[in-house]
Amino acid sequence: MSDQEEPKEVEEAITEPSADDVLAGELTERFGLEVDPFAKWGLSLIADRSQHAEVLRYLRDEQGFAMLIDITAIDYLSFPGHRQERFAVVYMLKHLKTQQRVTLKVMLEEDDAKLRSVTHLWKIADWQEREVFDQYGIEFQGHPNLKRILNHHEFVGHPLRKDYPVQKRQKLSVNDPMLDQLHAQLERNGYFVIEAATEAESVNLGEQA
Repeated sequence: MSDQEEPKEVEEAITEPSADDVLAGELTERFGLEVDPFAKWGLSLIADRSQHAEVLRYLRDEQGFAMLIDITAIDYLSFPGHRQERFAVVYMLKHLKTQQRVTLKVMLEEDDAKLRSVTHLWKIADWQEREVFDQYGIEFQGHPNLKRILNHHEFVGHPLRKDYPVQKRQKLSVNDPMLDQLHAQLERNGYFVIEAATEAESVNLGEQA
């Protein structure tokens, strides 16, 4: 053996990009999305309100994120260091084969808290959007029946907004029978809905019986 050993070649470790990195790169290149600076776990991207439905369709049809886990919202009022729009609508998706998850955020100004409905992409979005509307006051344009789902129909305000008075109590004076939703479901299933009798007509019918 010679006094001077030849240097050994050091192979550099090649790190494969993660599935999240690959997806983030594709979405950034295709739609110009930004990575959410507040996200600490998993992949979260920010989309413009004008293209969010297109991005969601692409994730569902082209990338395999078929499950819409949830739609929720964030009120950034008084959030430390936040200087952008007050609200964010958050879409959480899951890939059923790989179990990969991705979150898409859409930022909205307080005085223009409106966003296109995605009920045409997922039926479950019907109830999820109603909950966000009820709790945060965000309007989903094109929703088939955008009305409250957790709070009663006489409720004023939106309780998950940071400036809502948490001690405020609101009584209900008249129940909502929600027959409009029942009638719509029956008609979708091919039934003909006969107009309900008025209260006076019901009393007369009862007396005649």
